[in-house]
Amino acid sequence: MALIRWYEHPEVARPGWELDRLQKEMNRLFSDFWGRGMSPFRVGVYPAVNVSEDTKNIYVRAELPGMKPDDLEISVEGDTLTLRGERKLAQAGETVNYHRREREGGRFRRVLTLPTKIDPGAVDAFFKDGVLKIVLPKAPEVMPKQIQVKTS
Repeated sequence: MALIRWYEHPEVARPGWELDRLQKEMNRLFSDFWGRGMSPFRVGVYPAVNVSEDTKNIYVRAELPGMKPDDLEISVEGDTLTLRGERKLAQAGETVNYHRREREGGRFRRVLTLPTKIDPGAVDAFFKDGVLKIVLPKAPEVMPKQIQVKTS
């Protein structure tokens, strides 16, 4: 007959309790160091984009507040659209203490894989009120073709 030890402490009797304890301790450590709700691994995706399509075109709309068209570089290669630029923010000065800072400046590069092939020679881009609109016509080979039925 096998002897089974009985532990009074509920965490000791549970398999994996040490890993749970370690995770709680690491979460507490990061919360104390970085502050609650903040993370050094926070990833901001800039610019925010919407991609849509109809039968003839793919449309990309990107929010770029405060930027100028000259600050942007748009390129298309195959089924990949790349937006590059630099977002410049006014310097607040060394004596300013921020209570909250959510807007960041600096260089950005956003790469989007498009859902179908496009005609790179016919791409148009428009910039108005901080919104960039790119119209990407679909390539002729991917456009739906109407086939006429013949009678004999």
